[in-house]
Amino acid sequence: MSGGRDTMDTMAHLDTDAMLGDLAPLVDTESPSGDVARLEIHAKLLASVIEARLGSRPRLVASPVGPHVHWSGGGDPRVLILGHYDTVHPAGTTATRPFAVRDGIATGPGVFDMKAGIVQAIHAVASLADTSRVEILLTADEETGSRASRALLEERARACGAVLVLEPSAEGGALKIGRKGTGTFTVSLHGRASHAGLEPEKGINALTELAALIPVIAGFARPGAGTTVTPTLATAGTADNVVPALATCAVDVRVTDAAEKERIETAFASLAPTHPEARIEIAGGIGRPPMHESAAERLMPLARSVAESLGFGVDGVVVGGGSDGNFTSAIGIETLDGLGAVGGGAHAETEHVVVSTLVPRAALIAGICQELSSMARRPPLGSVPAER
Repeated sequence: MSGGRDTMDTMAHLDTDAMLGDLAPLVDTESPSGDVARLEIHAKLLASVIEARLGSRPRLVASPVGPHVHWSGGGDPRVLILGHYDTVHPAGTTATRPFAVRDGIATGPGVFDMKAGIVQAIHAVASLADTSRVEILLTADEETGSRASRALLEERARACGAVLVLEPSAEGGALKIGRKGTGTFTVSLHGRASHAGLEPEKGINALTELAALIPVIAGFARPGAGTTVTPTLATAGTADNVVPALATCAVDVRVTDAAEKERIETAFASLAPTHPEARIEIAGGIGRPPMHESAAERLMPLARSVAESLGFGVDGVVVGGGSDGNFTSAIGIETLDGLGAVGGGAHAETEHVVVSTLVPRAALIAGICQELSSMARRPPLGSVPAER
């Protein structure tokens, strides 16, 4: 471990009550993905919290989907702390589930994914003796694919050379050293409407066309290779007495490597309807490339060393879900994910955070930042291996 403020001393400078005090308004100020007005309000609140804790105000980077919040320590950056403040919870959720703390558990929409992680990071950086080599970027659209923030987060990742992602921890507080590539395909079948009782033969039933393809699509999965292909949401028809002219299905896809990504995309492109006059349309794809474990080959041992100095252990696991870490690792920037809150129930009514872990997790982030700030910048890792 390098010099500078000792890690145990860093933990002593962190305060659970202060962190909860910042977390409460962040949770109760709703920030649903795509709700630009609410995201703007939340970004301003985040900016005020960051300014109060870190002494300088972040810039708000405008985008069509809401502002991204970017703070810089002002020096030669060595580490980017990357997160998002948008949530999957619709406006009005806090009316029935406001922020609360009971029996050592904090609850509320977005508390686990990932507002507690954001607070941990802010307090972690505030505890550092030298913040000049740290940046924080909190985006407004991760839950909807990061289309408006991807260029910015990749730019800042390249500038900093190492990325710590604030997605929630895996089970037991484990960090995330690898992720599957993720994406959604939308399969649309176009047929022809007709009266279902009087002349069904004159129609082309888009629903039955889609139904015939669902087993084919599900068959694209390769469990042994870690590839999952899951039809999830389907719609069809306009009335119960009309042959449906349109049927659509969303398909969740997750892959472990680039070869599987190519195979899946080719398979979807090959789909064809059974009726000669029906038409098929395929949209979407695998937007987040796989995050290979090689991206964390230096950072995970470093995290273990910091954790040990703080008196606890931490493991690294590979998970199925995607994050912005997929993007940063794919461009060759070393990336460690899952540094956010410890708890569970992401995206669900059971979403919660274990309060006693707030300070240790913040200290872990601080210790890793301190170590990276003292190290020479690493060149990009190069191309990510196609196979694990």
